[in-house]
Amino acid sequence: MATTPTRTTAAPPRTSPDGGRDRAKRADAVRNVEAILAAATRVLAADPDASINEIAKTAGVGRVTLYGHFDSRATLVREVVDRAIAQTDEALAEVDLSGDPRDALGRLLEATWHLTHRFGALVVAGSQVLPPEEMSRAHEGPAQRVRGLLERGRAAGEFRDDMPVDWQVSALQAILHGASAAVHRGEITADEAPALVRATTLGALTA
Repeated sequence: MATTPTRTTAAPPRTSPDGGRDRAKRADAVRNVEAILAAATRVLAADPDASINEIAKTAGVGRVTLYGHFDSRATLVREVVDRAIAQTDEALAEVDLSGDPRDALGRLLEATWHLTHRFGALVVAGSQVLPPEEMSRAHEGPAQRVRGLLERGRAAGEFRDDMPVDWQVSALQAILHGASAAVHRGEITADEAPALVRATTLGALTA
């Protein structure tokens, strides 16, 4: 008499308690890294000489935890600068540069001001530990956008062309950084700065 083979049903995979703990640790690590980067950006933007202790305290983590993710202050600064450059490029790429060169430059200046003020002395912190060629990337994208608008405005007779365009770009950058420093010194407010930057720059370009 034939017997019917017995079917076996595979048991469902067991979830190891260690797997849950590992996921929790990874999630904690991600949160710590984000907290450290956010804190480093805020602290270094205000004080480029801020110590690892200050950054760790602001992030709400210990030195050991911070060094567990970033093996040196230079490594942390490099990551912060890279993120700032990426965020700057992303934000400025959304600015409408079409139409009248003066209006387009005004929009770009105001957007750039907010980023300059947000990142403050981060450029100084980066220049202390990173090679010049790495730091030059911080200004590359914004400078190209400005130069393109200036050349378009010069060709249309909107901006003066009796001085080198690279000098005009440098002067514009100096105005932006000067405004940020003036806000930190309390000479002007952050709300007043965008209009002042726009008026000062356009005035210099059309004088």
